[in-house]
Amino acid sequence: MEYIVLSRTNGITSKGSPFITLKMANLQEIANIAVWDVPATQGPTVGQLVSFLNIKDNQGKKSAGANDMLVRQMATPEHPLYHLVPRPTPRHDWDNTIALLLDYCTDQRLKPLIKDFAEKLYLPYSKYPAATSVHHAYPGGLLTHTWQMLHMLSGLYPCLPYAVKMERCILGILFHDYGKVYEYNTEGEAREDMYLLGHIYISAYKLHDELKKVYRNAEGKIAPADDAEINRIVHCVLAHHGQREYGSPVMPCLQEAVVINLLDNLSAKTDAIEGAGHMERVFALDTHVVK
Repeated sequence: MEYIVLSRTNGITSKGSPFITLKMANLQEIANIAVWDVPATQGPTVGQLVSFLNIKDNQGKKSAGANDMLVRQMATPEHPLYHLVPRPTPRHDWDNTIALLLDYCTDQRLKPLIKDFAEKLYLPYSKYPAATSVHHAYPGGLLTHTWQMLHMLSGLYPCLPYAVKMERCILGILFHDYGKVYEYNTEGEAREDMYLLGHIYISAYKLHDELKKVYRNAEGKIAPADDAEINRIVHCVLAHHGQREYGSPVMPCLQEAVVINLLDNLSAKTDAIEGAGHMERVFALDTHVVK
């Protein structure tokens, strides 16, 4: 049976042997499979076609040896599986969502910052994954994940009967995973900053620095009320994982932070289910997925 590779993660076993984990799909199923004894420099890439002589299935955990994998050509647009590979959100969808959100904004000091970084972040986000394996783990997944959150916010905001500040939500979402362009390379492999700093710190630091530029007056000072607003916006990034056991340095204590955390979870968990095979256990959800 032929598959197309949706994502790939390189790994090393406890005994030092290389392996890869492939997320694959065809018109019948999505499958995640560990292929043993495949070095990081060999094997298929995203968009390439593969088939297997034999796949072992141990209670939903699929694996195969390198000799069982047949790597074929890259799929062309005419191939029936080509459209299964996730692609980054199109630029016009990104721009339309940003324009809609800006219509809800009233803070004239923050609107230029939102416009500027919506423009600057599109290209790098379109090249990087949002995670190494759990969700949106493909080149451009970071863009799609961020856009999903922004797009859901645009529909949710008019329904909220609370005084939620849109600018906090937009900036929190735009920057919540900013640090991942330093944590990973474009193939989703870890870089030093993943362990030295982590994406939450990098994201919060960058946003804090940009906000200080916005609020600093001609004398280089920031008014106490503006300083407090900076802290509230940065809090939305610091708290986006929602719980300390999930790596969040602080718990959400603003409505905007709660909104961002829930949108992050909705985007991530639905994508995790979408990318899982039938009866596969997804550890991030602590359950098996039924298709």
